[in-house]
Amino acid sequence: MKIWQHPVLTRRAYLAAYAGVWAILAVLIIILIHTSGGIALGQATILLLPMLVLYAVLGLSAWYACHATPLRTAGATRILATHVAAGLALSFLWMQMGSFYARLLWRSANFRGITERYASHQAMLVIGGVPLYLLIVGFFYVVIAIEASREAETRAAETSLLAREAELRALRAQINPHFLFNSLNSISALTSIDPARAREMCLLLADFLRLTLGMGEKNVILLSEELELLEKFMAIEKVRFGERLHMEESIQEEAKGCLIPALLLQPLLENAVSHGIASMADGGWIRLHAQVQDARLGILVENERDDEAPARRRTSGVGLRNVRSRLEARYGKDAAFRVEPSEDRFLVSMSLPAEYAPADHKPAERGPSEKGDRQ
Repeated sequence: MKIWQHPVLTRRAYLAAYAGVWAILAVLIIILIHTSGGIALGQATILLLPMLVLYAVLGLSAWYACHATPLRTAGATRILATHVAAGLALSFLWMQMGSFYARLLWRSANFRGITERYASHQAMLVIGGVPLYLLIVGFFYVVIAIEASREAETRAAETSLLAREAELRALRAQINPHFLFNSLNSISALTSIDPARAREMCLLLADFLRLTLGMGEKNVILLSEELELLEKFMAIEKVRFGERLHMEESIQEEAKGCLIPALLLQPLLENAVSHGIASMADGGWIRLHAQVQDARLGILVENERDDEAPARRRTSGVGLRNVRSRLEARYGKDAAFRVEPSEDRFLVSMSLPAEYAPADHKPAERGPSEKGDRQ
């Protein structure tokens, strides 16, 4: 909290606490004067209540003295000297204002002689005001400690958020290079045996990259946008595998309006193709299922596989680890991710909170048109 942002004047909770402490003090002091000084309760209240309210208002200035002498950095001698001196000065000012108030009360028949009695107790008022001031100082040091703790928690939360966002960006950055490397290898292999298919694959790859680049720095996109990306991706893989690759989709309409991390599903389909369909002589199918139920979005990616097929050289599991890490980084324990391999099938399922796009959500802008690029 900035020094000019007085906590009692800007925070209702601190104002209530400050007023509550002074209300208790006022009651105790009035009762003490009434019982020990032989003054009627009504007179003691009229005499002391305005004086205590005035001191509570003047005591607000202690906030600035506390800021000038922080407990962690200012020495004990400096802290004590500063607050005792400030307490004496404030109490002297309070005593002078009280003298004026006593002259006003003197006009009433019930308070005849009040000015003389007040004058005889002025020194006691100045000295007695110091403990009240130190009590206020203690209150404000507690407030400073509370605010420092809150600021530390806020900074820790912001640091954690920045670290999580950096992790998400790093994980996302791994996706396109990995896919691009695989696609360029396939294009290279097709160039010598089927130049027409190699050219077709180049154009499809350009469409896919154009669509991903159009997303800019968006962290989340609609599932419908992700499906469009998957359509481009599967078109590329269709060039490689032809009729060996079959894609089946079962997407609930409500699910299409949900927001998911960008490029979340593409690594799963790439994994299904590379480590499932590619290992089967006759090819196989990939199924994608998505639906919303009980405010959660469930997504399944399933593919056929041959458990006895020789292991492929390329590193497996990179895409799965990437997706799991991105879900954990964004949703924490609110997301579930499971991998269930069997002899003839491989199933990946995930469940995450169903988030819907706000009314002003705009789909990712596309890059230059395909026609313009080809010219």
